[in-house]
Amino acid sequence: MTRRSWIQFLVLSALWGASYLFIKVALEDVSPAMVVFARTALATLVLLPFALRSGALDALRGRPGTVAILALVQVAAPFLLISVGEQDLSSSLTGILVATAPIFSFLLAIRLEREARAEGAAMLGVAVGIAGVILLLGIDAGGGSAALIGGSMVVLASLGYALGAFYLRRNLSDAQPIGVVASAMGASALMTAPLAAATFPSQAPDLETFGSLFVLGVGGTGIAFLLFYTLIAEVGPTRSSLVAYVAPGFSVLYGVLLLDESFTAATFAGLVLILGGSWLAAEGRLPWQPKKAVRVAARPAPEAAR
Repeated sequence: MTRRSWIQFLVLSALWGASYLFIKVALEDVSPAMVVFARTALATLVLLPFALRSGALDALRGRPGTVAILALVQVAAPFLLISVGEQDLSSSLTGILVATAPIFSFLLAIRLEREARAEGAAMLGVAVGIAGVILLLGIDAGGGSAALIGGSMVVLASLGYALGAFYLRRNLSDAQPIGVVASAMGASALMTAPLAAATFPSQAPDLETFGSLFVLGVGGTGIAFLLFYTLIAEVGPTRSSLVAYVAPGFSVLYGVLLLDESFTAATFAGLVLILGGSWLAAEGRLPWQPKKAVRVAARPAPEAAR
């Protein structure tokens, strides 16, 4: 990787890791539905001009139903689940739990992809990752049943990311990614608009909330995806997917330094277990073993880093 690629990689990790910080701040004044609507609408404004300029929307003509299903499964529903769940969770814990997406990708690959096998190292990764989730939700989350339900929603969102990746691969693999993402964000904004309108705040949010929503939509979603696909073009999808393992570290850093969230031994252990388990599930090998053929189905979906 060149110096430019490393800079893009770190900026992308920092942007996606910051998403949970901005969601947490915005939730103080607006509803989860408002957060998702603003995020997807602003991201659409950023991504759509690039999709139009490149002609990336041409392959999606006549396929609104397919785009709508993808938007619901991989964007609107996961984003909403994360925003609702984060009402009772810290931003750092949310960022860690989202990193379980590769584990779900591996489990789904066993069922949906014939070439996928339940190999020893990969299954160990699943067990390790689940142990990390149990540790975080059972010990570190706090807040009783509300935090447990919130954490479960975040984990369910990761399942949506994984399901959406398989649906995308089977139904829209012929379309350019920038066109798919721009269309999915636009469809998600339309889907969440009625919920956002129904939960419109009775008084105007403060500037901090507006700023958080703007940075979340424009930077953490729109610009982040542009960086992601630029990075894929320059260094390939394998190296680019490593952002899924770096972004949670940034989410923890932001939460501790800027929101004064606690970082306990259980938090550290859960972070290590989930990231380590996700890596094992995606790679199917221990770190000292030779690299195997890449199993695309088990790779983290782009949205898993947010």
